[in-house]
Amino acid sequence: MTSPASDFPMLPPGFRFGTSTAAYQIEGAWDEDGKGPSIWDTFVHTEGKVSDGSTGDVACDHYHRVDEDVALMKALGTGGYRFSISWPRIQPTGRGPANAAGLDFYDRLVDKLLANGQQPMATLYHWDLPQALEDDGGWLNRDTVDRFADYAAIVGERLADRVEHWIPINEPNVVTMLGYGLGMHAPGKALLFDALGVAHHVLLAHGRAAIELRRAGATSIGCANNHAPIWPNSDDDADVGASKLFDALWNGMFLEPMLLGRYPADLQPLMEQDIVEGDMATIRQPLDFYGVNYYNPMRVAASTSEDAEMPFEYREVVGYPTTDFGWPIVPDALREWLIMFRARYRAALPPIYITESGCSYNMGPDEHGVVDDQPRIDYLRAHLKAVQEAVQRGVDIRGYYTWSLMDNFEWAEGFAQRFGLVHVDYDTLVRTPKKSFQWYADLIAAQPRSNG
Repeated sequence: MTSPASDFPMLPPGFRFGTSTAAYQIEGAWDEDGKGPSIWDTFVHTEGKVSDGSTGDVACDHYHRVDEDVALMKALGTGGYRFSISWPRIQPTGRGPANAAGLDFYDRLVDKLLANGQQPMATLYHWDLPQALEDDGGWLNRDTVDRFADYAAIVGERLADRVEHWIPINEPNVVTMLGYGLGMHAPGKALLFDALGVAHHVLLAHGRAAIELRRAGATSIGCANNHAPIWPNSDDDADVGASKLFDALWNGMFLEPMLLGRYPADLQPLMEQDIVEGDMATIRQPLDFYGVNYYNPMRVAASTSEDAEMPFEYREVVGYPTTDFGWPIVPDALREWLIMFRARYRAALPPIYITESGCSYNMGPDEHGVVDDQPRIDYLRAHLKAVQEAVQRGVDIRGYYTWSLMDNFEWAEGFAQRFGLVHVDYDTLVRTPKKSFQWYADLIAAQPRSNG
């Protein structure tokens, strides 16, 4: 049954509705057509790193099923598609000339997207660093910044004439903290505060890539930063202080350099050893849009153990429903964060896109082949309503890209979590649009004018 128009949040004319994916999570073809190994290829083939023991070797097999997947986007009626480019598919070792087959794949993808009404939003780095660069120190090695700039120049020369929006680095805070700080993601290093050099190098790579993309003719460059409201566990001074420190690490350490050209004052002493003259100006490249990846707020308390390695602890956010991933569902927190973000940064803040927002619910097809994922519909409705309310409060938000087009390989969780509008049977690779797919299509069709 089609929902009545009154059921849908209404966004301004021209508002862009899209979907998001990442190369490692959907492409498969992990060692085909000259592609080199990435840190995620290495990580998932290491026993015990992925909760269900799976790998992304095949994933959704998008590499071989591009036509089918773009047809799904067209049926959905979205106006944009955010995808990532696999660095080791372009440069197998992260150095040297381009792998022609890799560039050709993305060239065909971009043309196919445009032919089906999907404006491309390309992410250069969604966590799949070439393993050869990690062997030389990865993002701890400043030389990786130069290598990334070279890669950006190669991709920009080939695609900048047709890709509408560019994002150099997806979620630099997750790269830093989960990949190098806590070891939960590839490359699996648990360096704690010694990982802060990674943050600086990834930010510097963002700036260098933006320069190369503009040189190649790109006209819209932004970011995709993961942001979360950080709530203190109590009004106790220690908890409030711990939450402010974590907020600086999770949010401020990445947005302030991009928008203001400086690190948060509390973190500046920790970053100085990595900063070379001119770095902060390089990081603060003009942004044509600011991408926000939002999932949930986080609650933080002061560490209770004298032997704790970190000065804060994570606590459960209680009193809210949760997704099948256990993440709290708090759409009001998105609205309030967007309003606060605009109030705090004002003229320094370009137009905003929600570059990721979605939820994991693991229901599959019933005996009739129907995937009834009503909780995902409720989630999307509530979060788009939050975006609508932020727009009404004066926040300049231009689009919402839901995570994700299809179920996919969810990093260290493997195939245990499903975020897609389209169900994927990982044995047969059959795609089945869920009820949320039709709801999103109806939402888009009900808007004041077709998005574009």
